Amino acid sequence: MNTEPHTSIAKRTGRRQLMAAAALAVTAFAAPAQAQNAGQGQTSSQVLKRALDLFLAKDMKGWSELCDENVVVELPFSPDPAGRRIVGRAAIYAFLKDYPKAIDIQSLPTLKIHATEDPNVAIAEWSVSGRVISNGNPYELSYATVVTVRNGLIVNYREYFNPQAFLAAMSGAKF
Repeated sequence: MNTEPHTSIAKRTGRRQLMAAAALAVTAFAAPAQAQNAGQGQTSSQVLKRALDLFLAKDMKGWSELCDENVVVELPFSPDPAGRRIVGRAAIYAFLKDYPKAIDIQSLPTLKIHATEDPNVAIAEWSVSGRVISNGNPYELSYATVVTVRNGLIVNYREYFNPQAFLAAMSGAKF
């Protein structure tokens, strides 16, 4: 939405507060469309950082909204073959929505995000510290994640982790 003519009118008439309120109202009505553009104008590194912040906050809905409608999520080392490739925002949300009920991630002790020569791609080396809720086991895992971002949304998310460490922490608990 081009607000430039309205902004100049507001400056001339001294009604900035009114214009801000009107912009806020427009934003509220446009929220569903804006959710899909949540990362618009951000670098791939910034979108990846935001995704990890949402993950730590246990906001799986917010995390999935950072994804393109046709996102491809790849977890090549997942012990569950069904979880190795997930396609679509709705499918990844269905996959992740109960994650906070199974694993309580409390912190990201390490996080390094690397920009790449391709401005659409960022890489993160990170670790988590938490516990498995059903058995109380510590959950300490390291990850390497590669994301591709287009139009401010994640179109490909590929994550590598040690499946043996995951299975040991879970000890039969279901994700």
